[in-house]
Amino acid sequence: MHQAALSVLFALLLSLGLLAQSSAQSLTLNQAKARDIFQRVIAFKTSVGLGQVPALAEYLAGEFRAAGFADSDIHILPLGETASLVVRYRGDGSGGTPILVMAHMDVVTAKREDWERDPFTLVEENGYFYGRGTLDIKAGVTALTATFLRLKTEGFVPRRDLVIVFSGDEETNQDTMADLVKNHRDLLEAEFALNTDAGGGVLDEATGRPLIYGLQTAEKTYTSYELTVHNPGGHSSQPRLDNAIYELADALKKVQAYRFPVMWSDTTLGYFKATGDITPGTLGDMMRRFAANPKDKAAGDYLYADFAHVGITRTTCIPTLLRGGHADNALPQSATATINCRIFPGVDPAAVKTTLAGIVGPKVDVAIVGTSIWSDASPLRPDVMAAVTRAVHLRYSGVPVVPKQESGATDGIFLRAAGIPTYGVGNTFIKDSDDFSHGLNERLPVKTFYDGLEYWHALLTDLAGTHH
Repeated sequence: MHQAALSVLFALLLSLGLLAQSSAQSLTLNQAKARDIFQRVIAFKTSVGLGQVPALAEYLAGEFRAAGFADSDIHILPLGETASLVVRYRGDGSGGTPILVMAHMDVVTAKREDWERDPFTLVEENGYFYGRGTLDIKAGVTALTATFLRLKTEGFVPRRDLVIVFSGDEETNQDTMADLVKNHRDLLEAEFALNTDAGGGVLDEATGRPLIYGLQTAEKTYTSYELTVHNPGGHSSQPRLDNAIYELADALKKVQAYRFPVMWSDTTLGYFKATGDITPGTLGDMMRRFAANPKDKAAGDYLYADFAHVGITRTTCIPTLLRGGHADNALPQSATATINCRIFPGVDPAAVKTTLAGIVGPKVDVAIVGTSIWSDASPLRPDVMAAVTRAVHLRYSGVPVVPKQESGATDGIFLRAAGIPTYGVGNTFIKDSDDFSHGLNERLPVKTFYDGLEYWHALLTDLAGTHH
């Protein structure tokens, strides 16, 4: 898009009233275009069961076509009610294997009657953007799209291909990413991937001062197991000594009492060292002690009791669902509990199944629910660490950039398992109290949205630009 076309776009957006004030300053043309994309992207109801992910993919594909991307470099890949979108920004090939950049187009379900504002209408109010997906993760979809469009307008020719990968069901089954890895691997060939759906910065609750930026290099494996007890049952007026529900309850108490062994990696030790330096009181002391010696039992026990950090130190398993019996006047013939585990990177879920079976004993059947994708941590690449640090310091000079292990799950684990190192490098800086992802009245600070545009522009031109 040439400058004349941008001027026409500016006039059009102005006439539509989309060039709202941000931080008391008028938006640039690039910011205005990004805000328009953001507004449109939020409006697509891409939660499960509504079938709007393909429509969002079509809209985004149209934006790329209008910017000059060839049809042959834009791939919409339908899968059931959803779809994925892959877009290739061609480089000159002098810089090696491509870089993937990724986000997901779907969002968690949001009911209008529960929200203060329409969750599928972008609302700018009191320094925040409100709407489902503003934080998780349509701002990432928007930032990557707007950055590709901006780079194309600027005539930027990367030294290696840049490839956008937008999946369509990260919040549910993650089938689209599994499909991409299995059936469209040629589109994903890359040296490494950058994930908008992980990583990011933390602001101080009282002052808003930036404290730390976490660069995600690993995530735990999400695996559920079913524990089931079977019994002949009978009439409730003639109780048996062996009752399926009692025996399941006994098994669950054994799981509750068990602690998986402490584990660590370069990522988690680096995280605890840097975070401990900025965390006051006993918690900070214990973080530093753990980083210095992860076999320090007192430090490990202290972090085990802290729900925010227990997942960084070991595998965790917790019961989440129960079902049992078939009538209120009959002895239960079976009882089942679902145990959800978040497994330390590099540990095979089959090994956790063996551990659970040993804990609960031979009378309880243990089965893995579905399939599990697992991987080791990605290596700490100096080029990625340095480029992310430079991009973060454009906004917040001197903020420590540290490796981070995610206790949750993202699509990045599929790429790691496929041999593509993946790094969560999201641009969001927020207070913990502003994190309403998956919850009501989800919001994103306006400043972090616009800052993110510059962040991604700097990061991609750094890693794929002429000086590398």
